[in-house]
Amino acid sequence: MTTICTSTQEALSGIADGATVLVGGFGMAGMPVHLLDALIDAGPRDLTIVSNNAGNGDTGLAALLSKGRVRKVVCSFPRQSDSWVFDDLYHRGLVELEVVPQGTLAERIRAAGAGIGAFYCPTGAGTILAEGKETRELGGRTHVLEYPLAGDIALIGAHIADRMGNLVYRKTARNFGPVMATAATTTIVQVERIVATGELDPETIITPSIFVDRVVAVGDHQ
Repeated sequence: MTTICTSTQEALSGIADGATVLVGGFGMAGMPVHLLDALIDAGPRDLTIVSNNAGNGDTGLAALLSKGRVRKVVCSFPRQSDSWVFDDLYHRGLVELEVVPQGTLAERIRAAGAGIGAFYCPTGAGTILAEGKETRELGGRTHVLEYPLAGDIALIGAHIADRMGNLVYRKTARNFGPVMATAATTTIVQVERIVATGELDPETIITPSIFVDRVVAVGDHQ
């Protein structure tokens, strides 16, 4: 059953050191900034962060990195024009990095949520990203064996939730949220507002409440 939390601090309670945290967002679109701020306040350390990017500017994921709470980042795009926090930490040897092609990242997370043990994918074959991995020829192409990527926690941003925890998203802010919600032991969601059960059109619900554990309303600040 989904818990409607009264604060982000309540929503982020009980996260252990060493947790693997799936963080939704494509750049800042859909980034659960309020939850990340609460995660900083909650204090867990030695985290593994799985996200598309490795932080932007000085807020959100970048702020968490700057506090020294992250041991490893698994992402597709670790460097862009405003990734100076991650760049500095990485070049000083203070954070580990695993680069995963974007489609493979999404599919590894989806596989975790779907209970798939492993899958073969041609992306990355013949490159350094395939070093040390099992490969197989399928249909005349080399494929790389990839494994599911699950999380202890998923932090995602959605547009609106009802009181059961069903979620709808707003345009590109949807991105990794739906697959991450299925792949974590505990899924925590920030939304702009929470409405009564029955107010959402069932045809617009993307993430059903069975995948959502905690929801907190943060207002129109995403």
